[in-house]
Amino acid sequence: MEAKTREMILVLDFGGQYNQLIARRVREDHVYCEVHPHTLGLDKIRAMAPKGIILTGGPNSVYREDSATCPEELFKLGIPVLGICYGSQLMAHKLGGRVETAPTSEYGKTEVEIIASQSKLFEDVDKKTICWMSHTDYIAAAPAGFRVTARTPACPVAAMENEAEHLYAVQFHPEVMHTAQGKTMLKNFVYNVCSCTGDWRMGSFVQETVAGLKQKIGSGKALCALSGGVDSSVAAVLLSKAIGKQLTCVFVDHGLLRKDEGDQVEAVFGPDGPYELNFIRVNAKERFYKKLEGVTEPERKRKLIGEEFIRVFEDVAQEIGAVDYLVQGTIYPDVIESGLGNSATIKSHHNVGGLPDFVDFREIVEPLRLLFKDEVREAGRELGIPDYLVNRQPFPGPGLGIRIIGAVTKEKVKIVQEADAIYREEVEKAGVQGLGQYFAALTNMRSVGVMGDGRTYDYAIALRAVMTSDFMTAESAQLPWDVLQKVTSRIVNEVKGVNRVLYDCTGKPPATIEFE
Repeated sequence: MEAKTREMILVLDFGGQYNQLIARRVREDHVYCEVHPHTLGLDKIRAMAPKGIILTGGPNSVYREDSATCPEELFKLGIPVLGICYGSQLMAHKLGGRVETAPTSEYGKTEVEIIASQSKLFEDVDKKTICWMSHTDYIAAAPAGFRVTARTPACPVAAMENEAEHLYAVQFHPEVMHTAQGKTMLKNFVYNVCSCTGDWRMGSFVQETVAGLKQKIGSGKALCALSGGVDSSVAAVLLSKAIGKQLTCVFVDHGLLRKDEGDQVEAVFGPDGPYELNFIRVNAKERFYKKLEGVTEPERKRKLIGEEFIRVFEDVAQEIGAVDYLVQGTIYPDVIESGLGNSATIKSHHNVGGLPDFVDFREIVEPLRLLFKDEVREAGRELGIPDYLVNRQPFPGPGLGIRIIGAVTKEKVKIVQEADAIYREEVEKAGVQGLGQYFAALTNMRSVGVMGDGRTYDYAIALRAVMTSDFMTAESAQLPWDVLQKVTSRIVNEVKGVNRVLYDCTGKPPATIEFE
């Protein structure tokens, strides 16, 4: 489905850590949004015809010669622009304002005073509201034609606007949950300023995607990389509705799955399951273990696993005859985290940054590439996939390979499988609610312990549980202590090779949700 067929907000990324979160917030208001590098040319922007443009934050100072920038003409296209943090300073800098090092930096929750008597951006926003600041520079003087609409004691231009030119800027981050009324501000920009109507609906996405896949693939054959996770499951059902028996779903058991997961996937998608899919299960454990032998660097592991997936699919394709398309459950955060323009590559997702240079398929099809995780779940419900599948916890394509710190061995896989199964079982039994994701990981740390009358020197298991709505930011969950005690007791007593259990209290950022 092409973005140009509907109204769109364009996010230009200047290297900020919240770029995809901005897009996610806009989509929550039923307006389609895409993230592109700040280097996107003006001609391409005109061709995309966005209803509005949002400039993200960034790590640099706008007045440095090597800093990310944009042409002044961007602000003269007649398209509404909202600058956020670095984006606000860039707007001021390019249009004749003054940006300087702030006498006092602001970080964290800050009370912002809205001083505009009327502003489309701040409609229904309290006169004093808590916002998330993160800046060392500040706008010392707004450009001619702008009025200051918000301030703090340390920041004289916390927000500014030129309503006649449809230009708006905020020094804080409205996209993060720490900004109390940030969602209202973004909704105001999208609807009050950009005049969007809100036509981004999952029902229409599913219908248009199925129709588009039918047209694209025609009489060709497709191979779907089915892991049993939410993303690949939704992708498989989408393709099945589009091309039926022309689709073959290949489930690669790479030996890095959760305990008993291979059998569970086959029970759902195999010949005895509710879906009429051509299903092939490939046992490739030894093949993957051999590839990963002695490899400790996380990015290297991801890339090796990604490449071996492709090679397995190519082998299967040769066995079943000519296959034109490879289908993957790539989603939008995978694309962005794997590197966008000059943004940092957080980690290479095995189905994006981990692909080898040569792939023996006519084309890779990624029907969910535009969607965030919760949108994928919504699409699954539209397709009639049961909730117990749609609401499954995310599980990375590289599997336990990135939940084992250091080299991967059969013994380590067994340890983390057993520990993770105990953890998930006890959390479910306790009825803990509101968790976005939780799992056990095996650290590369060994320490001295005592069990019975003997000394041990064994591994430490790390437990992770986070609360998140979008998987782009997350907070560590405060699990009940009695649950953690029960899990710890069972793991050290039942899992051979473990004598210590740790709990990860780190949010995202600064950490990622997965360990590698």
